[in-house]
Formats: sequence, C-alpha cells, structure tokens
Amino acid sequence: MWNNFLQNFVSARIYFYHVFLISAAFLIIFLIFFNHDLAIFLTLLLSVFIFSVILLYFIGSKRRMEITEIRSIIRSIRKSEFDSANEIRLSRSLEGLEDEIKKMFLKTRSDIENLKKLEQVRTEFLGNVSHELRTPIFGIQGYLETLLNGALNDQNVNRNFLQKAANHAEHLNNLLNDLIDISMIESGQMRMSFQFFSIKEFLEPIVNEMRHRAHRKGLELILSEIRPNLQVFGDKTRLRQVMTNLISNAIKYTDSGSVVVGAEEYPKAAHLFVQDTGIGIEESDINRIFERFFRVDRVRSRSIGGTGLGLAIVKHILEAHGTKIEVKSELEKGSKFSFSLKK
Repeated sequence: MWNNFLQNFVSARIYFYHVFLISAAFLIIFLIFFNHDLAIFLTLLLSVFIFSVILLYFIGSKRRMEITEIRSIIRSIRKSEFDSANEIRLSRSLEGLEDEIKKMFLKTRSDIENLKKLEQVRTEFLGNVSHELRTPIFGIQGYLETLLNGALNDQNVNRNFLQKAANHAEHLNNLLNDLIDISMIESGQMRMSFQFFSIKEFLEPIVNEMRHRAHRKGLELILSEIRPNLQVFGDKTRLRQVMTNLISNAIKYTDSGSVVVGAEEYPKAAHLFVQDTGIGIEESDINRIFERFFRVDRVRSRSIGGTGLGLAIVKHILEAHGTKIEVKSELEKGSKFSFSLKK
C-alpha cells in the first residue's frame, strides 16, 4: 500500500512544480483580497496542502496506468504478438498515441519485410553473380588447358580455341563492368551531368556505330526523322549507355525485319523509342525483364551473349532522370521500348 502510494507520487513528480505554483498563487490571492486572520490562513494552507497531495496522488496513479498500458503494448509489439495494427488498443485518453503506435507498427513491419526481401535479393544476386562469373572462367580455363595439352600445335583448332577463350574473356570483362555500374548506381556514387542536347545529333552516331551489327543479321536499322532543333535535358553519357543497350537487345532478339530508333515530340517532353520486329516478350515476363540476371529465353540469351544486367542498368539510369521505361510487346511480332525526357 505504502509502496504503491510512493510510486504514484514518483510518477507525478513532473507535476510538482505546476501544482506548487497554482497552490501558491491561490494562497497569495487569498491573502491579498480576503481575510488576513492567521488561523483561517493556516487552515486554508493545510487544506490546500492536503488537496495538492490528493491531486498529485490521482495524477500519478493515472499516469502510472497509462505508462503501464503503453509499455505493455510496446512489449507485445517487440515480441511480435500482434498480427495486425487493429489488435493494438489503448484507453480513450491515449487515442492519439494509439494512432501513432499503429503507424509505427505498420512502418516497422514494412521495414522488416523489406529487409527480408533485400536479404533474399542479395542471396539470389550473389548466387547469380557466382554462376555468371563461373561460366566464362571455366570456359577460358577449359580452352587454355586443351591448348596446353597439345591442341596448340593443331592448326585445325588452335586459333578457334583461342578465339573462343577471347570471347569468354570479353564477356567476363563486360560482366564486371556492368557489375561496377550497378554497384555505383545503387550506392549513389554514379554522378550525373545533366545538360540540354540535340536528340538528332545524339542518336545519329549511336545508330551509325551499330548499323553493322544489324547488317550482319540481315536487319535494317532505321533512324526515324527527328526535328534538328529538338533538345532534351539529361546526361548524354548515361543515356548513350541506355540507347546502346536497347538497340543491341533489339538486334539480338530480332531474326528478320527491322529495328527503328526515333523520338516522338510532345509539348513538354520527347519520347525516345526503340522498336523491333523480333520474337517479342510474354506479358507475364514484361515486369521481370528489368530484374538483374533475368532472361526471357536463357538458352538463346547465352548463345548470343549479354550479361543479364543491361536492362537493370537502363532502369536505374532512367529513374535517376526522373522517368520510367515503358514496354509494349507481342510474341512473334516485336517489342517497343520507350521513355520520356524533358525538353
């Protein structure tokens, strides 16, 4: 009983000063405006003291109950005893705090779920990286061992094996470069240099450089008509990486027909696009093609090269420009990749 009484006063200690000021003010007012009789004043002083003690006791008791209630809720949240925010209930006097605790609960749960997803992505990423690195390394090792074991003197196969080893080395170099780019982008270390530039002058050299790849497959690489003075705002170097990747993919996955590169002009933006007549993408895969190492057709992807990181890099670069890439595709009819840039 006495211990409970003391604990209530301890809980109300932060209100001592306020109660003391109110009581003192009341007594001073009484002395100024009312009877100055000492006996009456002492009686009043005792009454005020007793009232203050009772008031502090009940304030402390109320505060203790509220603190105990809050601690119980927090302890239950820490022990994961709640399945939903609706299970969190506080007394009426703590309704405002109840809403905040519910928001905290939902935010904490969301953060935990995101951390679990990130851990899963990290595990999958490390597994994919290990697999992707192992393939060219084993390839190079296999060809070199074969050459050292005697094939080096065989004129029928030595140059062929060396060329294949070189191809694997190039793939390994491209993979490492893409991994570095992904790492820099996601860590925020990749700096952007934004400026206005002409789309026509930007796209022409890219298309000209990649035209020979298209011709080797019997494809027509077309740059559509673009207004010469059409300018957009962005990082030319990184956007060149985007367009090179999109055009390269279009050529890889198109067996016949054409690849068209261009820009559609709107009042406040320009819509850059790469459209092909290739194999197309299933609707269920469109949302996944920008995941790291995701390939629609793994067998074909490996046979024609590529690191599996290109579209992930494209997505990140365009997000850094405040825009998103859009994809429209039909199986066996082709695909169109596009994105907007501010004028």
